[in-house]
Amino acid sequence: MRRDIEFTSNGEICRGWLVTPDEGKGPFPTVIMAGGWCYVKEIVMPNYAEHFVRNGFAAILFDYRGFGGSDGSIRQHLNPWWQIEDYRNAISFAETQSEVDSERIAVWGISYSGGHVLIVGALDPRVKAIISTIPVVDGYVNMARSHGERRFEDLQELILNDRRKRFKNESDRGLMPFSSPKPEEELSVWPYPEIGKVFMEHKRKVAPLHEHWNTIESYELLQTYTVFPYVPRIVNTPTMMVAAEGDNITLWDLEIEAFRQIKSQRKKLFVIPKTSHMTLYQDMTKLEVVASEQTAFLSEYLIKPYK
Repeated sequence: MRRDIEFTSNGEICRGWLVTPDEGKGPFPTVIMAGGWCYVKEIVMPNYAEHFVRNGFAAILFDYRGFGGSDGSIRQHLNPWWQIEDYRNAISFAETQSEVDSERIAVWGISYSGGHVLIVGALDPRVKAIISTIPVVDGYVNMARSHGERRFEDLQELILNDRRKRFKNESDRGLMPFSSPKPEEELSVWPYPEIGKVFMEHKRKVAPLHEHWNTIESYELLQTYTVFPYVPRIVNTPTMMVAAEGDNITLWDLEIEAFRQIKSQRKKLFVIPKTSHMTLYQDMTKLEVVASEQTAFLSEYLIKPYK
């Protein structure tokens, strides 16, 4: 069963869904889910949630403030710390729901939010399991390697020009594409043409509220983003990371290094072979492999010990 929900995060309303199993008696262990760069809740997340719910979990899927169906005065603005705060407020909301077992809450993220959940899990003791899927783990290194030396310098100039404009008029926020079909000619955050193709297909089919642009400041904030000060704080929380072999978008070698620094012995790394970052948004067979692995991991720690 699915019902609409909303909760307040720093004065703005975030909206989403609470999905519960059709069978079984609650309260249920619950997975809290939000998306990556410019996502809305309709993109990919329902496919994973379906697996979780079929196996006895409830799921909360939500849009960050400023995106999709949620409120927010600054639209399409990705401040990672605002988004991390939205996750933590989603946990606070979950604790108030009769369908949710507040002692069995997991956080799930993908791409940008795959990094967020590592930070949330490191900071918030209410998190009893972490699922990080093809995460962004170091924004500066990611952007430098993705754009190459020359284009990275162009982007630094773009940031400075935008900062000067905002200093004169805070509401004068520059905008830029999420991705571009012609990255050699047009600056974008993620210079991979396949990203736009996949996301526009999702927009056409299931996610009409997706917008494929963001503030320039979002890119600037991405360069300050890193999970590395936080992953060593994950001392005992069960944590699963999924990496795609050869992922050149969020850099699988960096992901594996972040995983290595997690101190918890209750951790699992699953590397899905012959799979690119964007494959997990297109190939439902590969997605189901990952979702099944994640469901099994969550069941091991949040269902089996309670039977």
